[in-house]
Amino acid sequence: MNAWSWTRMAAVFIKECQQMLRDRLTFAMAVGIPVLQLLLFGYAINTDPKGLPTAIVSQDPGPFERSIVAAMQSSGYFRVVAPAPSEAEAEALLLKGEVQFVLQVPGNFTQRLLRGEGAHLLLVADATDPSASGNAVSALQQLMGTVLKHDLTGAAGARLAPAQLPIELRVHRRYNPEGLSRFNIVPGLIGTILTMTMVMLTSLAMTRERERGTMENLLATPVRPLEVMVGKILPYVSLGYVQLGVIMGAAWALFDVPMVGSPTLLLTLLGLFMVANLAVGFTFSTLAQNQLQAMQMTFFFFLPSMLLSGFMFPFRGMPHWAQVLGEVLPLTHFLRIVRGIMLKGSTAAELWPDVWPLAAFLLAVSLVAVARYRRTLD
Repeated sequence: MNAWSWTRMAAVFIKECQQMLRDRLTFAMAVGIPVLQLLLFGYAINTDPKGLPTAIVSQDPGPFERSIVAAMQSSGYFRVVAPAPSEAEAEALLLKGEVQFVLQVPGNFTQRLLRGEGAHLLLVADATDPSASGNAVSALQQLMGTVLKHDLTGAAGARLAPAQLPIELRVHRRYNPEGLSRFNIVPGLIGTILTMTMVMLTSLAMTRERERGTMENLLATPVRPLEVMVGKILPYVSLGYVQLGVIMGAAWALFDVPMVGSPTLLLTLLGLFMVANLAVGFTFSTLAQNQLQAMQMTFFFFLPSMLLSGFMFPFRGMPHWAQVLGEVLPLTHFLRIVRGIMLKGSTAAELWPDVWPLAAFLLAVSLVAVARYRRTLD
């Protein structure tokens, strides 16, 4: 056997470097994915969300109520967006997900405080994502002991012991009273699993034909680009519904996740979500030269989808620029849809603000996919 040769080793090293640099997409993914992870985890992820939208339903407006609202906003956790709605309007805002909290001030609030009898406030929290509201509720509970320290004077203040809370905060966790994290995670898994599998399987289906040499036969047929796209997508839609059946069966049998809303509505909107992701996979297949590149594109799409959608971290805890990026992703809207149907019993009208972005995303990606596929015919 020949002795070790630094020259032969160097030749192989140079050859591999040239081949790596020649595959620009793979090289870009290898550099881009770590940079993307660094940026997202360093700047976009925040497990302590603040500025949470809050509605104030007050039946006793006055100086005490204003002091409490001012203290809530000063804490940084609450941002009053609806200062004086009715109870029905506040309930609708909570159901649509437009507010995270509703603070209700009863009609005898001021009177009971002045008499030294103590009073209570009701804080209704959207608990579909318990991690998004936990710190805010704790901060408000701590505020209750000192928020009216300077406002309560005279006989009312004298009758209160120093350690006595002048206000009792009653917290009602809506849609998930026990604050169970599995009620948030299990519905979200439907979206994340389908995002991964739908994009990956479709992108690999087309690149596999290109690598096996069967693409030329397909291009020689009179099948139009849109017909190819639909024909490739439909089998995986059926597979997606099979996956849904497995996940939902486990959700009900093992985790007791409720289904408050309409299963038919969930199945319909799930189809829209799956087709949107399948269109992304089809687009990737027109860009990738091989299955490795298709896999890399899939992970590059899946990573921000998982981190910026609100599945792993509270969506409202992210900075504005990250929320803007998250609103583009179909998973963000589907998570709101599936949690709204399963936990809140939301209707199609209430979910429309998240349905139309999915439809718009599907249309835009489909146009790109068909245009890219048509160019491969030349």
